[in-house]
Amino acid sequence: MSERVSAPGDLALIEDLVNTLDIEAGTDALDTEVGRAPFGLTAHQVPYARELRESLRATLLAHAGHPAHQDVTPLGELLARAPLLIALDARDGSARLTPADTESLLSRVAAAIALSLVAGTWPRLKACEAPTCHWAYYDRSPAGRGRWCSMAVCGARAKMRRYRAK
Repeated sequence: MSERVSAPGDLALIEDLVNTLDIEAGTDALDTEVGRAPFGLTAHQVPYARELRESLRATLLAHAGHPAHQDVTPLGELLARAPLLIALDARDGSARLTPADTESLLSRVAAAIALSLVAGTWPRLKACEAPTCHWAYYDRSPAGRGRWCSMAVCGARAKMRRYRAK
């Protein structure tokens, strides 16, 4: 739905996962093998991936100042199960968090969040406020107050509804 540029770095993984569900069209990319492939998921892992996706969506809505769209498992509870490692570079001594299991979607998401916290980019990953959308997007606005994934679609619809309500 969004015409925005993808989120930076590893946040793109989270953005892509949240955006596997098109609420307006009623389609879920995780229902297909092609849609699961970028995340390394098998069909039996889909229910867990959906739980993670919706917990992420609720958090991204919170980043935009909106309540959760539904009751979800708190993201912190899910991330508590994600093993991470500290990888040290022997050449320069630098350290970074990495997934303990690179096949685990949960560990990759946890590492992406940890890295984005350090970079200060985590709060800018948001979910569109439109109830028929909730698409994830990276807010690149100077003040960090973006509200919609697409000003041309969701933003225009919201403004038109407000105008007509007057």
